[in-house]
Amino acid sequence: MRFMASVAGVSMAALLGGCAAGPNGTASDDIASAPTPPVAAAPPPPMSVAASRSQITVTGHKIGGDVSAPAPLVSSENTDTSPVYRYFPPVIIAADPGREQYDGEEVSPVKIAAAEPLSTFSVDVDTGAYANTRRFLSQGQKPPRAAVRTEEMINYFRYDYAKPADRSTPFSVNTDMALTPWNENTRLLRIGLRGYDLPREDRPPANLVFLMDVSGSMGSPDKLPLVKTALAGLASELSPQDKVSIVVYAGAAGLVLEPTNDERQIRRALGSLEAGGSTAGGAGIQLAYQIAEDNMIDGGVNRVILATDGDFNVGLRSQEALIELIEKKRDTGITLTTLGFGTGNYNEALMEQIANHGNGNYAYIDSALEAKKVLGDEMSSTLFTIAKDVKIQVEFNPAMVSQYRLIGYENRALRDEDFNNDAVDAGDIGAGHQVTAIYEIVPAGQTGWVSPRRYGAAASAKMENPNISEVAYIKLRYKMPDGETSKLIDTVVPASALREARSPRGDFAFATAVAAFGQKLRADPLLNDYGFGEIKTLAGGSGDYWRQEFVRLADVAQSLRGEPGE
Repeated sequence: MRFMASVAGVSMAALLGGCAAGPNGTASDDIASAPTPPVAAAPPPPMSVAASRSQITVTGHKIGGDVSAPAPLVSSENTDTSPVYRYFPPVIIAADPGREQYDGEEVSPVKIAAAEPLSTFSVDVDTGAYANTRRFLSQGQKPPRAAVRTEEMINYFRYDYAKPADRSTPFSVNTDMALTPWNENTRLLRIGLRGYDLPREDRPPANLVFLMDVSGSMGSPDKLPLVKTALAGLASELSPQDKVSIVVYAGAAGLVLEPTNDERQIRRALGSLEAGGSTAGGAGIQLAYQIAEDNMIDGGVNRVILATDGDFNVGLRSQEALIELIEKKRDTGITLTTLGFGTGNYNEALMEQIANHGNGNYAYIDSALEAKKVLGDEMSSTLFTIAKDVKIQVEFNPAMVSQYRLIGYENRALRDEDFNNDAVDAGDIGAGHQVTAIYEIVPAGQTGWVSPRRYGAAASAKMENPNISEVAYIKLRYKMPDGETSKLIDTVVPASALREARSPRGDFAFATAVAAFGQKLRADPLLNDYGFGEIKTLAGGSGDYWRQEFVRLADVAQSLRGEPGE
């Protein structure tokens, strides 16, 4: 058997015998058994830094039979004097973000179409920013502006895009246009991609290495316990041809589970893990890649799945060295997915960056429900790539569009010359993935954000035979998963789309609402006075659970900003 290192927080007996983790007491145990009736609590004593980062959950109150208690839940004829219990929803006390790290960009600037007609960027299928923003709002806090990436919020949801005609082209390209709800002088151009679905029986075999942070910083309930739940759920989705290894790291790195397809062994190994020690993240990643390389499946999925709060403090101290390692392994066919957990010391900037360089994706897991969504419902899109290095380039026609801006994708921008350069890395699309990009454009002749230039009219007069039948020319480049030469897809946005634009409806209305939500949280000045109340109305009240949850989050954001309610 491969070497088994002693890992802080994971005893050798636990690794070999699979003994269960010890019990963890929580603050909710004390609160749930508080004497009744409840009274206002005295101010708590000063807390340590570690304690202040904990979440306190109130799960309910025991209500006695005195006159101060609420009305009994039984009829007046009932003579039973035993205590009555009433359920109260959990109350979560907001945690201080503390040392959380983000690498946000400024809101995209406005471009003049006559001077800069090209807009080039890499696709982004990550969704972590939305789940992380939800975590902040659910705790009664405004998310830091740097934590909000609007494109990830839009791409968290699914839209009614047409499926690809066949697998010869891995995704469809959809476009539509609508009036802008917050600016009567602009229009919204939506570009939507949808990858083909991959039936379970058609999935290639997968060689997965779970790389788990079991250091001391992972000890809270929203970290290692949730990691175990998430990865156990993924293990249940395996097919007979798949195999899983488990590598852990804390003060040192070690192999906990040799490659196996036995779900019981996987769950037993996960259950044996406990948190403790420092964070030798660099050593853990090196070992995980070695295990993945030793068990490489030609033509299959070879991926390291890193689950951590991103708090690397021992080992590969240089982020540049870490990225160089990940890129080197990426080029051998081993990709990297990162799953972020926890609060207080969460390093989101690192999690997103290394996933991008590893040709994988990044997600933030804030609940067991989100874990099921990412690693269960969306397992195919998370793990099985159908197109890589996907780039989009939009050329706006200055005769029809005077100004424009791309909503989001600030950290995915590419140079115009990068579009045709196959050596430039870009984002990947998984089976069933969807990608949405929204431009806000100013039609020629309308009042834009930038005042007319003094010499702009003279430049426009020199334009010979302007093409007024097209608004924009959209090009996409991609490579097949095993290819090195890109293929081109192109389409035209006709001028009729501009003339026939109406207020956004249905799917487009919801996507617009999410875009406005993200930009509002980023304090985008070009939203004018458009508020969360209008965003809720635009989103509508119907839809699946996730869309209904979005409307509730917009309501929370509205209350935190002190905007008037409906």
